[in-house]
Amino acid sequence: MTLLRTKLLPAAVALALFSPLAMAQTAATVNGKAIPESLVDAVATNMAKQQGQQVTPQLKEQIKKEMILREVVVQQAEKMGLPKQTEIQDEIEINRQNVLIRAVLGDYLKKHPITDAQVKAKYDQFAKTFGSTEYEAQHILVPTQKEADDVIAQLKKGAKFSDLAKKYSKDTGSAGNGGKLGWSTPGNFVPAFADAMIKLKPGQYTTAPVQTQFGWHVIKLDATRPAKPPALEQLRPQIVQELQREEVQKYQQELLAGAKVTQ
Repeated sequence: MTLLRTKLLPAAVALALFSPLAMAQTAATVNGKAIPESLVDAVATNMAKQQGQQVTPQLKEQIKKEMILREVVVQQAEKMGLPKQTEIQDEIEINRQNVLIRAVLGDYLKKHPITDAQVKAKYDQFAKTFGSTEYEAQHILVPTQKEADDVIAQLKKGAKFSDLAKKYSKDTGSAGNGGKLGWSTPGNFVPAFADAMIKLKPGQYTTAPVQTQFGWHVIKLDATRPAKPPALEQLRPQIVQELQREEVQKYQQELLAGAKVTQ
């Protein structure tokens, strides 16, 4: 393991340094500076957990070698006087703050866990806005109204919508598939697009171009069906994450409100 190939170790070391266990026996000594055995154990445990693995003697030996290498480089940085440089001090301070912020917010969420009632309420709110109907539509996106009018004129003459989409549409995500957008609810589209789409009956297309921030659209509705939102359990992880984000933001604002800030 080398400094360049180690991605999880810095965070793991930062967490382990705050552990009271980091004062145990010595795993190695580098120019008189001890590396505690408990620190190696803590880093190994944290890394194994993040990677879904077990702590093995091989992993601990790998981490010990990496920490020895890190200590050698750190000591060299100190010899060079780098820690005295303002930009280095600023970066160290930011990293220190990041560790402490994660600790504070993690402690807050641990003491204020998201409840099933909160998850259910958030899901019900989502289900209400999900809509009762899904729409399967196609569209052709062009830069100007004139180009959209030309497309509509060709459709009126009997041209096939999917052929025109492949030829003219600037929406790279759907043009190659004949402009097909798949099944979706109106809430997933910008308002002007959604408003025009829901007014159509299956088989109809817009006879006037629809303008959005993306350009000018010609929209064709293929079919509709009753909408059914994903099950609560399927969305639970995303809902919990969103609720935790909201809780953290609220807590941060409470702390800010209680602080004396001058600028």
